[in-house]
Amino acid sequence: MRFGIFSDVHANYEALSAVLESYGAESVDEYYCLGDVVGYGGSPNECADLVRKTAKETVLGNHDAAVAGRMDYAYYYEAARQALDTHSALLSAENLDWLRGLPYSTHIEHANLTLCHGSPVRLEEFEYIFAPEQARECLPMYDRLGGLTVIGHSHLCKVFALTPTTVEELPPVDFVLDPNKKYIVSDGSVGQPRDYDNRASYTVFDAAERRFEFKRIEYDVESAAEKVHRVKLERNFANRLFIGV
Repeated sequence: MRFGIFSDVHANYEALSAVLESYGAESVDEYYCLGDVVGYGGSPNECADLVRKTAKETVLGNHDAAVAGRMDYAYYYEAARQALDTHSALLSAENLDWLRGLPYSTHIEHANLTLCHGSPVRLEEFEYIFAPEQARECLPMYDRLGGLTVIGHSHLCKVFALTPTTVEELPPVDFVLDPNKKYIVSDGSVGQPRDYDNRASYTVFDAAERRFEFKRIEYDVESAAEKVHRVKLERNFANRLFIGV
């Protein structure tokens, strides 16, 4: 079975549409979204509708949780809070109810695959894993980890290979899983990449071949940016789309 795994759409309909169209050539059996469908972008309802239609399951991201009233976001900086408040007002009652019911994680037993938004250590705290020292916090729960854990949140593509006592960071390129290790992979961002590559990021996991693949696709950045301006969000949320940061 082939899984299409993507995350951090951030209300960028143009990027999401390009990703889903590109997935059409990947022979994907099931789609999973790792959260942050909303926040920053100009199309929260359109993206929520499309993710709900496409993904077999979506896990909760921190921006989803904030918009749905499931976490305190007073510590977010002002422009981010404004975007969340705007999205909360724009979202339909149906989409808000959907966000309120999303799980923090899901495990696909037959693929030995775990999906969550941030670190699996403390799911409700949405902690980052973008460096080996953060991945090492997962070692005490090594026996409870799936063979592959895919996360989002950092907007970066990262690969960490774990043994019971070690963590090794690998290049974020296609690879086949070693059965003697466990992996934590960050799948980048559909709607707001932050690795100085403005193309939308998405991934494919082939459970039979135990192969993980990173994908990128260009999209209509200008239209996505214009929609950010249209709903009167922070201008930098639009500007950063052009440079991928």
